[in-house]
Amino acid sequence: MTARLTLAEAAEYLRTHDDYLLLSHRRPDGDTVGCCAALCRALRAVGKRAWVYPNPQFTPKFMPFLENLILRPEQSSILNSQFSIVSCDVAARSLLPFGMEEADVDLALDHHGTNDGFAARTHTDESRAACGELMLELLPLLGAELTREIADALYVAVSTDTGCFRYANVTAGTFRAAAACTAAGADIYRINRVFFETKRRPRLQLEARLTEEMEFFADGKVAVSAIPDRLIDELGLTEDDIDDISGYGRTVEGVQIAAMLREVEGGKGKISLRCSPAYDAARICARLGGGGHPGAAGATVDGGIPAAREAILKAISPEIAL
Repeated sequence: MTARLTLAEAAEYLRTHDDYLLLSHRRPDGDTVGCCAALCRALRAVGKRAWVYPNPQFTPKFMPFLENLILRPEQSSILNSQFSIVSCDVAARSLLPFGMEEADVDLALDHHGTNDGFAARTHTDESRAACGELMLELLPLLGAELTREIADALYVAVSTDTGCFRYANVTAGTFRAAAACTAAGADIYRINRVFFETKRRPRLQLEARLTEEMEFFADGKVAVSAIPDRLIDELGLTEDDIDDISGYGRTVEGVQIAAMLREVEGGKGKISLRCSPAYDAARICARLGGGGHPGAAGATVDGGIPAAREAILKAISPEIAL
């Protein structure tokens, strides 16, 4: 059973321990990467030894924010007893990075209401649009300054988890967090350009294929799309090309619930669900053993894309007649 901590208690734990190893989640996004980078720099600034675990799924787009922070290869034969292990933006043990699936996590810092309590200690606040908001408030409790490098990382966290402030999870606190990062010198033009304005040609080709092949149900309220591995190979897509594709179906007028299906390790099918405020993605995905937020959630099932398609349609059906 995890011990539920306040943010002040989480800060006290971080102040009184050392040798930190910070874990991001599988298929890392901007929030988990930004939080790991920011917390690692903050801990080092207050005299702690800290590293980010070398998640094998880090992509080139995120590597500039992790420069000099990742645990070196010669240190990567990890024994839990060597480190105080802290996860950032990880909602469940099943989402821990490859190589750390059985890690004894000492502290989880998160903003998912569906956090399953896998860590010995947990601070989670589902009112935060991004875990980056929580990290920003943690800094002064640690005695750390919001430097430009930390501000860059936290702006990536907050902006990417809100779709550049477009999603229903955005609050006044989200904008205050972004403003604080901007005031501290975050290069928001460059970050916005990289994450929200620039697309490689294969990404545009992917969008064309998804538009052609998208399935619609419930008079156009539900959209289902799939990205099989063969399409990734055919178009020459990278994980950076696919990073924010999950909500593509929601860009179609009238679509309230959009599911994106992918093939993942072990022949499983990964479901990424995006919903309008009229529906709860976390509740739908919980029927499949997954979770997340009301607007964005996910689950993984056995059987690849065909099984994922059948499973998500069945999970959606109690909410809306298909």
